[in-house]
Amino acid sequence: MATKERINDPMRDPVTGEYAVIAPGHNFKSVTDLISRTVLTSHTPLGWFFGLTIAGGFAVMLLVAVTWLFLKGVGIWGITIPGAWGFAIINFVWWIGIGHAGTLISAILLLFKQGWRNSINRFAEAMTLFAVVCAGMFPVLHVGRPWLAYWLFPYPNSMNVWPQFRSPLLWDVFAVSTYATISVVFWYVGLIPDLGTMRDRARSPFAQYMYGMLAMGWRGSARHWMRYETASLLLAGLATPLVLSVHTVISFDFAVAMLPGWHTTIFPPYFVAGAIYSGFAMVLTLAIPIRKFYHLEDVITLRHLDNMAKVMLATGGIVAYGYGMEVFMAWYSASHWEFFMMWNRMFGPMGWSYGILVSCNIVIPLTTLWWRKLRVNITYLFLISLVVNTGMWFERFVIVVTSLYRDFLPSSWGTYKATRWDYATFAGTLGLFTFLFFLFIRFLPMIPMSELRMLLPQTKIKPVEPETAVGAGD
Repeated sequence: MATKERINDPMRDPVTGEYAVIAPGHNFKSVTDLISRTVLTSHTPLGWFFGLTIAGGFAVMLLVAVTWLFLKGVGIWGITIPGAWGFAIINFVWWIGIGHAGTLISAILLLFKQGWRNSINRFAEAMTLFAVVCAGMFPVLHVGRPWLAYWLFPYPNSMNVWPQFRSPLLWDVFAVSTYATISVVFWYVGLIPDLGTMRDRARSPFAQYMYGMLAMGWRGSARHWMRYETASLLLAGLATPLVLSVHTVISFDFAVAMLPGWHTTIFPPYFVAGAIYSGFAMVLTLAIPIRKFYHLEDVITLRHLDNMAKVMLATGGIVAYGYGMEVFMAWYSASHWEFFMMWNRMFGPMGWSYGILVSCNIVIPLTTLWWRKLRVNITYLFLISLVVNTGMWFERFVIVVTSLYRDFLPSSWGTYKATRWDYATFAGTLGLFTFLFFLFIRFLPMIPMSELRMLLPQTKIKPVEPETAVGAGD
């Protein structure tokens, strides 16, 4: 029975209580005006300049940190023996995970015909691209000689030595580069209809020229739409296995090693689930401020936030299962190396990091996201997205650091302590990511107008009732 609240709220179905994907009362023109005004406006908000300036400052910090790294070497970081992997690999895995939600929303939900994705897939795809940019620099910097990074590519290098194809570190090069290529093409193909709209609505000759060049002659004809939809489905089919394969390959960096804490078969599935978990948390972190600042509540509704919270709840449960299996297998294996590693991980000198991991990834989100009132509470969702992103970063910290700093021989035990250059590099990538995202939402439509218009009631074909025969039976 419909409650009074559901009846009075125009955004909710009076029977099911589900929130609408797009607010009632919109038509083709109003949707186009709402989205294109953020790009074609002649007045750029001061808040955009303020955010861009702060993000640019952190990006400059990254430039300074990388320049000093090139001059002095990786000794400026906290890596040492036995903890030879530190912030660089932690941040690499974390940023790749952040980029997973964009491809998932774009590809998999497109194949499953989930219309609610249409309001968030564009900036989720952009988030993927910028996250891959931030992730891709860390393996190059971590090798210590970034000018020799081309040795990883499969050709006889200047030393006439072929890369080691049995190494998962080489698989990363193929996986991440393929993932980035498909993501760029998928993102650009989805932009083409909207670029044609921006070309036709722009007033500046320079804007008309640039959008027209990028639109590649889009006219909106039936042939163009047919080819656009075919290309989108093909790219979605190519991108779908990449969602599963990329973080699986990255998990092999750890899983194929014989080191306690890494040598476990649960890594591939729970790395993928963790990537989607952190990726959707980052989408919420970006969507909620954008929704408020640009007054997009009509197209990024509570339905979208609720659905993303449900995905986080599901993937968070998989991640919790992965944590439990790690503890169980450390006990069930009867290996005192594995048992000590897990005990040291939870109760050793760096046990505080494991406590943060469990609290942020399991306890807080999985005990609260079951309640719908919290899943549609804007403030809570924004805070929980920050909590999950923090927890997923500490997950990578725990996997990398606490498995390395105490290995088989107590005589070789050490510790790990990040330096200010580690923190500066990480903060700089956050600034670079945000800087690129600010540029994207200012110069390109952040929400796909063409796909959003398909959700309007005007696009639904209503069945024609047959005319009743007059005088039948007379």
